[in-house]
Amino acid sequence: MIRNDWSVEEIRNIYFSPVLELLYKAATIHKQHHATGEVQVCTLLSVKTGGCPEDCSYCPQAARYNTGVDAHKLMSYEQVVDKALEAKNNGSTRFCMGAAWRNVRDNSDFDQVIDMVKGVNALGLEVCCTLGMLTEQQAQRLKEAGLYAYNHNLDTSNEHYSEIISTRTYKDRLQTLDNVEKAGISVCCGGIIGLGETDDDRIKLLHTLATRAAHPESVPVNALVPVQGTPLANQQKVQVWEMVRMIATARILMPKAMVRLSAGRNEMSYEQQALCFLAGANSIFAGEKLLTTPNPGTDSDKQMFKLLGLKPRESFKHEKETSTCHN
Repeated sequence: MIRNDWSVEEIRNIYFSPVLELLYKAATIHKQHHATGEVQVCTLLSVKTGGCPEDCSYCPQAARYNTGVDAHKLMSYEQVVDKALEAKNNGSTRFCMGAAWRNVRDNSDFDQVIDMVKGVNALGLEVCCTLGMLTEQQAQRLKEAGLYAYNHNLDTSNEHYSEIISTRTYKDRLQTLDNVEKAGISVCCGGIIGLGETDDDRIKLLHTLATRAAHPESVPVNALVPVQGTPLANQQKVQVWEMVRMIATARILMPKAMVRLSAGRNEMSYEQQALCFLAGANSIFAGEKLLTTPNPGTDSDKQMFKLLGLKPRESFKHEKETSTCHN
């Protein structure tokens, strides 16, 4: 049964249950709602890098931090479509374009992104964007261009948020999610662990996601990749059991969501990633970079898929299943 009325206490009990029990429960729920061993491969491309005016403490693209990331203007339409085709040929079925903007502006850059969405959509890929804050009208334009999903992470709990970012509020983030939903675009929203938050902050983040009127279609679980020059450069590495707890709890709370094993995967062995798949993760980002941070290469992922007997999920699978049911 899909629930949207979880209490913080219920989530706390799930999150802190013995890890083997938690894994078993999450794997059982995962099997009820998804094809076991099927993993969606996504590619994330930074179409506009660096120079962001925000102060997100973890982000190497913030203009105010000296991280060695140079600011680049928006990539051309041809460059992006070529990258999308390359991603498709390497097995990706979702292609996400990220721009280091605080919010979308109604200008020629946004017009160009609209064209990119149309071009990537024409390749038969699920096209996703992460461009910062959006108005209802901007979300509608993206929908009309063929955007499938929009990523806008909450990062952490409402209570911890101001410790990480001061240039926008939690309410701003939630408003963008509402605007995306109103436009009929699939919501991709998760968080980052390792930001100096407590277990309670992680539980409250999951509570916020799992008690929305509709669960996000996609829930990325990121481990902080500390970058020199950012305020969080010296944070301790997130342990695999922390990722397992987050992924398993997310899977139990939001059974139908795609739970994405996202940033931090470069530091994980195949065995550690296998634990995350067992816990309910059924999506990864492929390619050597996640925006600006390192990620396992395509060859390494192909080897892991072969070793673990994983198969890539086809694009638009949910729509195809829904269409078959209605017929």
